[in-house]
Amino acid sequence: MGYILRAIDESEKIKISVAITTDVVEEAASIHKTSKTASAALGRVLTAAAIIGSWQKNEKDSLTLSINGNGPGGKILATCKNDGHVKGFISNPCADLPVRESDGKLDVSELVGAGDLTLTMDIGLKKPYTGSVNLVTGEIAEDLATYFLKSDQIPSAVGLGVLVDTDYSIKAAGGFIIQLMPGADNSQVDKLEENLSKINGITSLIEKYHDGEEILKVLMNGFNVKVLEKRDISYKCDCSREKVIDAIVSVGPKEIEEILVEDKKADVTCHFCNSHYHFDEEDLEKMLDKAKSLNS
Repeated sequence: MGYILRAIDESEKIKISVAITTDVVEEAASIHKTSKTASAALGRVLTAAAIIGSWQKNEKDSLTLSINGNGPGGKILATCKNDGHVKGFISNPCADLPVRESDGKLDVSELVGAGDLTLTMDIGLKKPYTGSVNLVTGEIAEDLATYFLKSDQIPSAVGLGVLVDTDYSIKAAGGFIIQLMPGADNSQVDKLEENLSKINGITSLIEKYHDGEEILKVLMNGFNVKVLEKRDISYKCDCSREKVIDAIVSVGPKEIEEILVEDKKADVTCHFCNSHYHFDEEDLEKMLDKAKSLNS
């Protein structure tokens, strides 16, 4: 299980969230059997979704972060509810690339490619709020910072990282988002930039300290900071046979009749946890009756 710390400085002009997601990303990598680069990409998106999801206020609020790139990894999506449960997938989990020669790091940007980042928040209104920006680097963190600036007009520093071991297990994963509220002055900005310039990525801090509060102290060195909340997060899918039945029923009688004629069965695999659901001819007949009653 991972966790997120939400904090604010004494001037209430700087908000910061720090996440330790090593166990969360390990679970995702195990479920999806991801390559090293795919683990890094999916882990960054899961971490970002978990952090932003922790900002939600209502119990049923949910958030979906989608990276739609044209690289070999395909689509990467993560969704988080206000209960601390996050789940996600990458379209091509086996896609991999050599490490970058320039810095020896996993080449997430090439795996992602060009495209867009979309953030959807369902906070109980008639329609969910959706915002989107073009990907700037494909490294996820920089793209998310661009989203906050363009969509919310909030200057932000975002760090996301996943360190993958030689046996494909996850050695460290986590991230941070620091946001400047209106009224933050130049001296605060300068101090933050100085602090960030001294770190060698979020995973190096996790490996060194293994503790979110210690990482918070490093990132916010020179500031008086108050921790507002510590929230546990875990990788958990909420799919079920009943939800899959409802989804099949929702496609309508005509489509279910076509399945009965052509296949006499249906097999559905969850994108998020790889759970498999089989429905035989009798199951489909019951779903057809239900669909007809709903459409009558």
